[in-house]
Amino acid sequence: MTHAVSRRSVLAGAGALIVAFRFSGAYAQTETGTGAGPSKHGLPGSLDDNPRIDAWIRIDASGAATILTGKAELGQGLKTALLQVAAEELKLPLDRLSLVTADTARTPNEGYTAASHSMQDSGTAIRNAAAQARELLRDEAARRFGVPASSLQVRDGEVFGADGVRLGYGELVSDQLLSVDAKPISRLTSPADFTVMDRPVPRVDIPAKVNGGAAYVQDLRPEGMLHGRVVRPPSYGATLRDCDVARVERMSGIVKVVRDGNFLGVIAEREWAAVQGMRTLAATTNWIERQELPDEVDLPAALMKLPSRDTTIHDTGNPGGPGILVEGTFSRPYLTHGSIGPSCAVAQFQDGKLTVWTHTQGVFFLRDAIAGMLRMPTENVRCIHAEGAGCYGHNGADDVAADAAMLALAAPGRPVRVQLMREQEHAWDPFGPGMVVKLNAAVGADGAIADWHHEVWSQSHMMRPGPPGTLIAARLKSDAFPPAPAVALAQPEGGGDRNAIPLYAIANCKVISHFLPDMPLRGSSMRSLGGYLNVLSIESVLDELAVRSRQDPVAFRLRHIEDPRARDVIEKAASRFGWTARAKSSEGTGFGFGFARYKNLEAWCGVAVEIELSRLNGVIRVRRIVAAVDTGQIVNPDGVRNQIEGGILQAMSWTLFERVTFDRTRVTSVDWSAYPIMRFDRVPESVEVHLVDRPGDAFYGVAEAAQGPTGAALANAIRDATGVRFHDLPITSARIKRAIGS
Repeated sequence: MTHAVSRRSVLAGAGALIVAFRFSGAYAQTETGTGAGPSKHGLPGSLDDNPRIDAWIRIDASGAATILTGKAELGQGLKTALLQVAAEELKLPLDRLSLVTADTARTPNEGYTAASHSMQDSGTAIRNAAAQARELLRDEAARRFGVPASSLQVRDGEVFGADGVRLGYGELVSDQLLSVDAKPISRLTSPADFTVMDRPVPRVDIPAKVNGGAAYVQDLRPEGMLHGRVVRPPSYGATLRDCDVARVERMSGIVKVVRDGNFLGVIAEREWAAVQGMRTLAATTNWIERQELPDEVDLPAALMKLPSRDTTIHDTGNPGGPGILVEGTFSRPYLTHGSIGPSCAVAQFQDGKLTVWTHTQGVFFLRDAIAGMLRMPTENVRCIHAEGAGCYGHNGADDVAADAAMLALAAPGRPVRVQLMREQEHAWDPFGPGMVVKLNAAVGADGAIADWHHEVWSQSHMMRPGPPGTLIAARLKSDAFPPAPAVALAQPEGGGDRNAIPLYAIANCKVISHFLPDMPLRGSSMRSLGGYLNVLSIESVLDELAVRSRQDPVAFRLRHIEDPRARDVIEKAASRFGWTARAKSSEGTGFGFGFARYKNLEAWCGVAVEIELSRLNGVIRVRRIVAAVDTGQIVNPDGVRNQIEGGILQAMSWTLFERVTFDRTRVTSVDWSAYPIMRFDRVPESVEVHLVDRPGDAFYGVAEAAQGPTGAALANAIRDATGVRFHDLPITSARIKRAIGS
């Protein structure tokens, strides 16, 4: 994040290595938005798209380094981890490094910050670029000293010769030294020599967040700033019949009222005046609405009846013989991101150029979408990432950035800050899509899984900006853009069918994805995409097969796992939990286990849970959770634990509480009373996260690894405590109470 506004100030602060570097990337049907095709240059991570070393590393005359990344800090600790990687390979103290995150005028284009790709894409690129920059600096020192480079040592930003001579990075650097393309092979630091990586370095973003500093885009207050608010239609597809603009324009403090088709906004000198103007304007509007939403009472059936594009994504063997059969149709409702701080953006239009400060997860794609919406040249729009107070996927950040852009054009020269209201955030959020999984499986007489048939129904999980029609404002303005076409994310990562293919060794296994191009409610990316429900369904059926065939659930999993790293994680989670020695302290005690490798490509995670059920009111109390995770090379152990702990709590909230509600016309869960989330009094008494150390390994994404295993472990623990298998989420206390007949 940067607070600079002018391009001149940006270039002036870039240090001694101010040179042009390459950008790449176009809108693509992958969750990160970067190409999934063959390597362009044979380089690791995002270096393959942006091979120039000075696209990632700048060193100034003082010897300090600026690290540039096209990824965004979303609260996942990415800033700290990337600085650790750079410090380790550059051999520079952390306090001499600074980091610039996603900015269309300064950083490489790394697509979206999504899919748990940040460390394997950007972390890998920065690590290799930093290592090669270090070698270039050492080679330059060797040239000046007239000695072999192998005779020199590098530490603390200086290159030392055998006779005590030394040169600092600032003395060695020149405009062209790092203006070279990276090579395929880097001399990376051995894990045995780490001094910064694999250490619990304190997060650089935390202090301002806990002491009331300027930590978020919501905190930005540039000089001369105006405040804006928008009036959203009451429902999808509503058309504005009339409104009283003049009445609002007469209100004290109002600078301007903007109407463009169905888009309505208010600009004021002070925030409260903008809120009052918005409420007054909303009260004067008349809208034409239509009943277009499905029947929420039987959402699974409604989804399964929609037209679908069907694909068999896995098919091995033939249906097995007779055995113990388990069948289940699992469903999850639509979920809102529930960002605690409503989405916000600041925009300024000056001298024909637009700058937007935004907590989007894809500044380059948002830039393209806003430029398209406003029919401006792309080069006249700049998007700068600033952290937002809540994310977990595609929330309202992009929409409010477009709102701010619309209002900024109506007030040239002054920054305009726009923040959504809670009811707007909840009603218009691109929800995590509702889904259905139908699963049939059987265990044979030998105790092994004989047959497995998995079908999943889901709409798109990837409607992020790219086309202007992904933005609400673009669809409301008078020269409206059509809704963007539904994007189906392909395997092996997948979207709604993410993690639908079991990692277990099952000889007879068929998996079918039913992609729903029609989207009953607005939906897009939410943490783990379809992986959460698919893993919960797989692990629930696996547990049921184990129970009905009288096998221990953990032993049953291990029986069907061939991946040694998966075995290690399952065994570690079970061992640290004390699975084999578990004993029920009351009839309400329940134990559950869940496991997955996220996307079958990223981190491995196993979770064991102990709960206590109150049979009087159906309330679940989670006593303890023990998780084990293998994320390859660890950069910051505390950062990994933070991600798993956060994922555990969020998955608990999804599993026990969360559900978007709606009638045939409107979304009705527009506040926290109608959309409850887990509160502090329901947090587990104990959460342990144990890491599997893999020094020297690659980075494997961990930010979404805990969602599916936690939901599955909790569902299995509830089954263990109640004797009832719940298939529809959330598993609320009211549903439990009805099911057990309390």
